[in-house]
Amino acid sequence: MRGYATQRIPAPIQNHSISDVALARLAGRLGAQLQRRRQTVTTAESCTGGWIAKAITDIAGSSEWFQEGFVTYSNAAKHRRLGVAIGILKAQGAVSEAVVRAMAQGALSRAGADLAVAVSGIAGPGGAVPGKPVGTVWFCWAARAAKGVRLISVRHRFRGDREAVRRKTVARALADS
Repeated sequence: MRGYATQRIPAPIQNHSISDVALARLAGRLGAQLQRRRQTVTTAESCTGGWIAKAITDIAGSSEWFQEGFVTYSNAAKHRRLGVAIGILKAQGAVSEAVVRAMAQGALSRAGADLAVAVSGIAGPGGAVPGKPVGTVWFCWAARAAKGVRLISVRHRFRGDREAVRRKTVARALADS
């Protein structure tokens, strides 16, 4: 519409079914940005089970900008591998802002990367609890800054089956990194 600003959502994210090609494009774009800035990324994944890291490492040369990925599906793994406090896990649950923030900070610290992305969610078909329906996913991006670490966290609710929720989570994680 002429004369009116519209919000543009990246095409791969608005589709119900996100292709592997679309994920590769998003991972390649992230890699190009990181290479230009001479930075590296790490991932801390729960509901995606390493899919973000897979999309990244599908890109030839990603070893130049990808440090490592942490797949911490269980609460015990989140605590052991990323240092997420047991008290936070018990009080907030794995699918919470506090937990993804701790996951991102833990991954950033342990990998020594410049940027981290963490995700934890309920992909379904089961697992919903009051206030956290299937499709609820928390994201956190952590970046090293002049004075510590800058954190951005956000919650999304994706529709679709387990595969769709997980694909949309991977796409959002890559697009917003």
